[in-house]
Amino acid sequence: MSLSARFNLSLRAELTGSGDLGTPTAPVVLEQQILLASGTGASQADKIFADNRSLAASATEDLDLAGGALLDPLGAAFSPAKIKGVIIKAAAANPGALTFGGDLNAVPLFGATNDVISIPAGGEFSLIWPGTGVTVTAGTGDILQVAAAATAGTYTYDIVILGTSA
Repeated sequence: MSLSARFNLSLRAELTGSGDLGTPTAPVVLEQQILLASGTGASQADKIFADNRSLAASATEDLDLAGGALLDPLGAAFSPAKIKGVIIKAAAANPGALTFGGDLNAVPLFGATNDVISIPAGGEFSLIWPGTGVTVTAGTGDILQVAAAATAGTYTYDIVILGTSA
């Protein structure tokens, strides 16, 4: 089995003002493409998890990356040794924000286990480590936690995790 991935980040903005002798503009362009070939080394990945998931209001789910319960798109167990990238996209129709992170046994994506990021309805969050990645440690550093706000309704999100088998 082979995996290749391409992350694209692109922002093009233009700030326009007014002036006595014309209309000044200031363009801002930020573009980056990160390619991951199939494998377990730097700039490589060989495992992927992708899913559309739903939570009830105030619900929390722990995505256990070492437990073997998550399946890749072909039905094989997804249990990466390292994470190379995470993307979470909250549905625009969500009644509130999702919280990502914060579990005691969290994969060390952030500085501390209690660190979280709030993803508003329609928002997206991504982190990419094309080099060595982030190590998943069974029992102490293998959980990616997603929690729904207390506002009544269903919270839906898409999640993609890229990783390596070694």
